[in-house]
Amino acid sequence: MTKQKASSDTAENELPGKPGPRSPQLAEPTEPAGPLPPKSDQNGPETVGPTGQATGADQARVAQSGAYLTTAQGTRLPDSDHSLKAGARGPVLLQDHHLREKITHFDHERIPERVVHARGAAAHGVFRGYGTAGEVCKAAFLAKDVETPVFVRFSTVLGSRGSADTVRDTRGFATKFYTDEGTFDLVGNNIPVFFIQDAVKFPDVIHAGKPHPDREIPQAQSAHDTFWDFVSLHTEATHHTLWNMSDRAIPRSFRMMEGFGVHTFRLVNAADESVLVKFHWKPRLGVHSLVWEEAQLISGMDPDFHRRDLFDAIESGAFPQWELGIQVFPDTPEQTFEGIDLLDPTKIVPEELAPVQPIGLMTLNANTRNYFAETEQVAFHPGHLVPGIDVTDDPLLAGRLFSYLDTQISRLGGPNFGQIPINRPHAPVNDMLRDGMHQSAVHTGVAPYRPNSLDGGCPFLAGAGEAAFVETPVEVPAASKVREASASFSDHFSQPRLFWLSMTEPEREHIIAAYTFELNHCYEQAIKERTLKVLANIDPQLCEQVATGLGLPVPAATVPLVAAEPSPALSQMGGTWPTDGRVVGVIADPASDLDGVRTARQAVLDAGMVPLVIAPTGGALDPDGEPIAVQRTFATARSVEFDALLLAGVPQAGADAYGARDAKAGTARPPEAPDPRVLLLLTEAYRHGKAVGGWNGADRLLEAAGITADEPGIAVAGSGGAVVEALKTALGGHRAWDRFPAAL
Repeated sequence: MTKQKASSDTAENELPGKPGPRSPQLAEPTEPAGPLPPKSDQNGPETVGPTGQATGADQARVAQSGAYLTTAQGTRLPDSDHSLKAGARGPVLLQDHHLREKITHFDHERIPERVVHARGAAAHGVFRGYGTAGEVCKAAFLAKDVETPVFVRFSTVLGSRGSADTVRDTRGFATKFYTDEGTFDLVGNNIPVFFIQDAVKFPDVIHAGKPHPDREIPQAQSAHDTFWDFVSLHTEATHHTLWNMSDRAIPRSFRMMEGFGVHTFRLVNAADESVLVKFHWKPRLGVHSLVWEEAQLISGMDPDFHRRDLFDAIESGAFPQWELGIQVFPDTPEQTFEGIDLLDPTKIVPEELAPVQPIGLMTLNANTRNYFAETEQVAFHPGHLVPGIDVTDDPLLAGRLFSYLDTQISRLGGPNFGQIPINRPHAPVNDMLRDGMHQSAVHTGVAPYRPNSLDGGCPFLAGAGEAAFVETPVEVPAASKVREASASFSDHFSQPRLFWLSMTEPEREHIIAAYTFELNHCYEQAIKERTLKVLANIDPQLCEQVATGLGLPVPAATVPLVAAEPSPALSQMGGTWPTDGRVVGVIADPASDLDGVRTARQAVLDAGMVPLVIAPTGGALDPDGEPIAVQRTFATARSVEFDALLLAGVPQAGADAYGARDAKAGTARPPEAPDPRVLLLLTEAYRHGKAVGGWNGADRLLEAAGITADEPGIAVAGSGGAVVEALKTALGGHRAWDRFPAAL
């Protein structure tokens, strides 16, 4: 990982978030100059043509150019502040072509947003194959040390583009591999199962989860009647719903989020031998989540929390990484493994039964240059496959193979969405597809059909030896046309019980709290009672605790509770992980140990983490010496921004520490008392299980906040550097869960 820049650089270059590559001057510029280059952390789509040919052009060639404002056709404009009128006070003239062009384009800036996964963030990167997949898959991009450009989009499912990042929801995890054999899209989620087993139910589950159609509320959440009405009646949704009530639904960041292909896929090797697999993305930083109160506070304080975290991490050199792995199963006619139906998308295969085998490493190393051109217009499709990777008869996947293509045609204005720069393949394209809306390729020849002789027979068909994609010739047994599901699809409770039993006590407490919170937001009593009947079939303790929170009687199970061996791989807790990109708040004032602050900041930077100084006012500490830039004030900081807090002593109260100026300050306090907003920072961080440390008398401030120095995750030392080392160890476990014994 690239470390943060050293403290000898200017303060503005040490931390991510700078809007542009150059700081602006105070006055409006008047000397004509061309567009500034992109920031060093940014990249754009590769400069390939509409038919996949490398152009060799600089990426700047597809951006705006020239120093002067022009029309869309390149004519320079002398004025863009006034419409063309018949006199200074007269009517606007229809001949004002600049007005009409500018307003018309503005009126059409917004394309229809995605029905699901509308709220997204994305980045560029590279995937490097380990070569370990060669025995089971002939896809060239998986070969040893082959590097393939990728574009990854993370998203929430239910909310609109304007919703908050930290809502309780499933996250999309979609990866576009620009391979030499064509584009491969792995379009998955951060939860390995789905609410439904058949795509014909997809409109139902989304209509149920979306805001109520009469009021268009609530936005981006499942805590309402229509969602719980559906999932309590349609019990195949039970497994995914339980994951959604777990910490997995409120990830700490995209960088700490697992990804899954959800479905079972078929891989084919060079000898045409096939296996069945499930895809997994394993984050190098571990799988971590917010606590619910954090998620709620962040939604108001910084609704862009996840996308900001992704952009800042890449800009600061803390490049997010995931290993791609596969669980491998024999490709038998039954398509089952250890009694688990591999075609049922509501089921997982525990990793203890089929270990995840790493096959490559993905690194995201560049931010987007333009959100609309890249993140909003990128078009994924599960049917974008390459030789060696094939689909199975999963009935949910079958519907997705139709739906994604149909959606892109609607959203992106026609069938040529693949020619948008971010969607262009990096392999040669000769598809015989012609015309249509937004056709940007200039085709040659007269014979876009096969067979032909007028174009010399081109394009020709490829055989297996020329890396053609050939569907696996799977034998289809004789059967009748029916609208039914396999009998194995009827087990809706054994795997939710496995998930529940695999959780640690704090994780179970969070699940209970989530069900209680969500169901208490439902209006209809019958829906609450029906959901409790579902929970009784998962676990009696889960049902009893949620029923207590709802003030309702505890129903009995209606199916036998299965015996399940817990799967430790399903729990997020118990390990130790890198701390790259973690955010540390350093609380200080002009009277603090400023040399210690400088030492602590550098230690945080050297550890690959991000220090943000929090002080009574903005500007800099010690402006007459070696200035320490202030990134947050007591008024603007909130604990949810930080993974840990450092106290450089006991700062004095700020001059604005009164309720009329800042409600967080509460009632007036004596000047010598600790600033109440600093105490709020500490108490929030403490109850969220975060690491807190300090020096230079910081134990007095901790005591004022009701925190003792000998508790887990709390460190008091003689210097800032020593405290950073202690906090780094505590951060390796993400949170100090030992501070909060569970009641279960």
